[in-house]
Amino acid sequence: MTIPDRLAFPLREAYPFAQEHGLGIEATDIREMEIEWDRGSGSRVRRGRMIQIFEKHGLMEKFISRHWPFGATPSGEARQRACIRIADEYAQFLAADETDQEDGLAEEAISFQFALEAHLRDFLARNLNQIEPGLRLYDHGGKSGIEFALEGGRIDILAVDRSGAFVVIELKLSQGRNKALGQLLYYMGWIDQHLGNGQCRGVVIANEISEELAIAVARVPGVKLFRYNMNFSLEPTNPSSMNNDYPR
Repeated sequence: MTIPDRLAFPLREAYPFAQEHGLGIEATDIREMEIEWDRGSGSRVRRGRMIQIFEKHGLMEKFISRHWPFGATPSGEARQRACIRIADEYAQFLAADETDQEDGLAEEAISFQFALEAHLRDFLARNLNQIEPGLRLYDHGGKSGIEFALEGGRIDILAVDRSGAFVVIELKLSQGRNKALGQLLYYMGWIDQHLGNGQCRGVVIANEISEELAIAVARVPGVKLFRYNMNFSLEPTNPSSMNNDYPR
């Protein structure tokens, strides 16, 4: 029987050939691929993937000999390379799309982290006794101790204790915990030089305290570490006590 001289890589023969040589799962995955991109070259992507699999398992020459004689010609080899190139480009397209999705999720996570840190900061500013009895928020000349701006940064919370000494409070939710001490000491030094009398103290509040940070703080007088815990609760609401002015 004479095998017809086909120009395109014959997918119809490639799938059963792959099944015959123990590659049925791979062939089924390729055949059932949902190819969605702006190139519209689904069949060439599948051809390229099948050629790659056959080459990987040393079956390409056997397949050409049995089902695709044109593949042994210079033009056929050029078609193979073109299909492989399309398959590689589609793989890169999928990788780029996945990276974009991961980047989007990362941006959402960072935004959520910043929002959570801001809520924690505002809560602590209103409840400084949770940190130390008698602690109050710095407020002078209309300048608040929340997000207190100074040269080279912003202090999350600047407070004053019962004796009138300044307390620098820094919040660290996740990233940069190991750099927290250096940043805190700079802020304390700045306050001593510009506002205080050398008695400034520091507090680092984080959801995780690394061993490195704990060891370092143990060697620094006037600095304390706090680990916070987030607790959520539900409060039942009586519908009859709510405003009934909603449209019906």
